[in-house]
Amino acid sequence: MGEDWYVDDRCTGCDVARQLAPDLIVQVGRGSEVVRQPRDTAEEAQLNAAAFACHTRSIRRHSGPLDAAADPFPLAIDDNVLLCGHNSRQTFGANSYLLRRPDGTVMMVDTPRWSESLAARYEAVGRVTDVLLTHRDHAAHGRSYADRFGARLWIHEGDLDSAPDADRVLRGTEPVEIADGVTALPVPGHTEGSVLYLADRRYCFSGDSIYWSRTAGALAVAEHVTWYSIEEQAASLARVAPLLHFEWMLPGHGDRKQLTPGQLAEQLAALVANAARLAPGPVNIAAHQW
Repeated sequence: MGEDWYVDDRCTGCDVARQLAPDLIVQVGRGSEVVRQPRDTAEEAQLNAAAFACHTRSIRRHSGPLDAAADPFPLAIDDNVLLCGHNSRQTFGANSYLLRRPDGTVMMVDTPRWSESLAARYEAVGRVTDVLLTHRDHAAHGRSYADRFGARLWIHEGDLDSAPDADRVLRGTEPVEIADGVTALPVPGHTEGSVLYLADRRYCFSGDSIYWSRTAGALAVAEHVTWYSIEEQAASLARVAPLLHFEWMLPGHGDRKQLTPGQLAEQLAALVANAARLAPGPVNIAAHQW
């Protein structure tokens, strides 16, 4: 097949491509490289997913431009959650999701890059009633999508300056049921207004507060990229851990993971204990290991 696929020098090492094509794209230094070409149509599809998600459009092919017909997004994670893809430079390449509700409507959690054509594609999944922002880093396109959908835009008061025209503002640290089966749990730490959204005792949309670390093989916090307070994050995790019942960890940055109830309990206990041992330090993105 030849050396067709490659990663260009705009790559920021955000990890998104490695999540979608884990055997084909790997970390090299602070970036990514294609380590082998696809062997079949399934692997070709993985590279197309990585390419259409990449926020710098760094996953490319020598043979020509990407084929729009090969764009898989929104991409089903299971029957009720879809990955939006088309990650945005303005959200530092964060993943975003569509959550189907039993009545046929949809919630968007964080946002992909903005375009009218993408909005129409996501709306085809179902009428979008709410755009849920997990924190300030992912707020860039929230108003555009909410206005396009006629949806409510949600954010926590701690990060309100990033979305001052939000329609719904979460306050304090108590859990809030924002819709049937969907609860917002404020978790100040990564930012002052970070929030976890739990849905149906199956899904945890965690923003940048918790993610699955392939390096550690465990739930983790991004200790080197904490903008507000690592001590507050440890306290938040200890407070909400007893309330966390889910199967899917679905972060903005870092990998996704499906867990059994036993694995979840074990992982949460270890996460709380590990977070309590972390000390404040400067933000150092280069020190972070996915």
